[in-house]
Amino acid sequence: MEFSAIYHNADKKQCFCLEKGRFLIRIKTKKDDLVKVVFHYQDKYIPVERIDTRAQKEMIKACSDQFCDYYEAEVEMDVVCLRYFFELQDHTGEVKFYSNHDFYDVVVTDTDYMYNCTQNLREEEIFDVPEWAKNKVVYQIFPSRYATSKEVEATTWYQTPIGPATDLKGDLRGIINHLDHLQELGIDIIYMTPIFESPSTHKYNTVDYYRIDSSFGTEADLKELVEKAHAMGMKVILDGVFNHTSRDFFAFKDILEKGEKSAYCDWYHIQEFPPKMEPGQKPNYKCFGYYGYMPKTNLQNPETAEYFINVARYWVEKCDIDGWRLDVSDEISHKFWRKFRSALKEVKKDLLIIGEIWYHAEDFLDGDEWDTVMNYPFYFGMDDLFTKNRIRPSDFLGKMGYLEGNLHKDVIPVLWNLLDSHDTPRFIYRCGENVDKFKAAVALQLLWPGMPFVYYGDEYGLTGAQDPDCRRGMLWDKERQNKEVYAWYRKLIELRKKYPCITTGRTINTQAQDEKNLIYVEKELDGYTMLMMFHVGGKACSVEELVGAEYIGKENLLTGVSFDGKLREYDTVVLMK
Repeated sequence: MEFSAIYHNADKKQCFCLEKGRFLIRIKTKKDDLVKVVFHYQDKYIPVERIDTRAQKEMIKACSDQFCDYYEAEVEMDVVCLRYFFELQDHTGEVKFYSNHDFYDVVVTDTDYMYNCTQNLREEEIFDVPEWAKNKVVYQIFPSRYATSKEVEATTWYQTPIGPATDLKGDLRGIINHLDHLQELGIDIIYMTPIFESPSTHKYNTVDYYRIDSSFGTEADLKELVEKAHAMGMKVILDGVFNHTSRDFFAFKDILEKGEKSAYCDWYHIQEFPPKMEPGQKPNYKCFGYYGYMPKTNLQNPETAEYFINVARYWVEKCDIDGWRLDVSDEISHKFWRKFRSALKEVKKDLLIIGEIWYHAEDFLDGDEWDTVMNYPFYFGMDDLFTKNRIRPSDFLGKMGYLEGNLHKDVIPVLWNLLDSHDTPRFIYRCGENVDKFKAAVALQLLWPGMPFVYYGDEYGLTGAQDPDCRRGMLWDKERQNKEVYAWYRKLIELRKKYPCITTGRTINTQAQDEKNLIYVEKELDGYTMLMMFHVGGKACSVEELVGAEYIGKENLLTGVSFDGKLREYDTVVLMK
């Protein structure tokens, strides 16, 4: 038994409340080291001599990553405080008891040597994730390039490659006019990159947070967009750029004019006066990515923090938006995000708060800051699996297992699982324009738990290299659209919505067959089971021995064709029994 790999802490990551009276306990061990883990628990304050409250429950291996197993148990409780420990058994038959970070040879009987879970405290700290968002499909729109209500020549709209400052005259009215496309596709949530006044096409250098950029429209247009989207069953999320502003933002502009005498000096991180940026040199003030035209705000300053929180509240109250995606949010303090969450949830309790972070984000996802993140670990896993061939199917499952084992259970259904975005090359471009490979990746994305994130135009096979080329004009010309790819998206989203087992079913079996480049997932819900197989590359292969006779001859729900036990290159098969 590998003691050094065994870990549990009675915190919000490994001992947390799912709902009042129901808790989840999690423990991490070395991969394939143990054969049995039992959760022992009892009431802290009632002596067993008076009333024996002791109970035990065998834990299940919920998931695994490349190196560790994660065991879980859900328990019902109605106590002031719970005390508990773990019984561990390995393949040799050795049994140890793990309690309060120590190992024992015999059952722990003294509650002072057990782990502690205060029920009321944990219930007060419950991670309240909006139910409406779980496993929904998100669609990202880059407003200046998505759709326009103005006259734009096709040669301008469809130019390739496209430059950073090219004006295609995209606007909110154009989005409103194409809401039927999103509804037909099966989209649940529209996320728009920034729409506030800014001199750039991307709008991430905001001049006025209280004004819609005039090229996009008006506040009335945004209200209409939200109202019509809501009427069609879709939510709307805006992009909040609070980490930095434009140099023309009123506070920084005042500093440029008045220097050290400005009342807004503490709104930024000015290292010396006057603030300046020169080609090839670091600005003498902090800014996003050393881009001098995006000076970084000081949100530790109460006045600055209050200003941006009020901005966020304003658009929720005025236009009834459903969430904020927060730009560069990992470069802003936990203190600010706790204030932000508290203030915004007062306005709209089920508002969705999404952080942009390009790595694992456990410390922002304890329930008092963000609800979820743009899931870049998923992005990098898919990129390594499909386009760079750096990892095997088993490695990909390990990466996903790490997320499942280290995040709150309710975060998994709201992770934004992306293949690409306005900040990355298009996935089909990274696939070398191989449509079959792209479709295989899309299938894995859209049939995976969480919130699949569709970047505008992906559904039509829109390609593009690194930013800004990944921000080309949307393919509205039917002759330019890839109908095969669009039909694939529609079918996958339809299947995802029709069969909740795909996302919420209990996992019976997940495995990788590296030699066959195969990912195999079997789930059950409400008395039926579903099997999904993703062939992520390589030659055609036979899987009769893997699936058994019970699945042979069943209809592949994606194609309507009877399954013969064979997978073609980049094949996806979904079977039900």
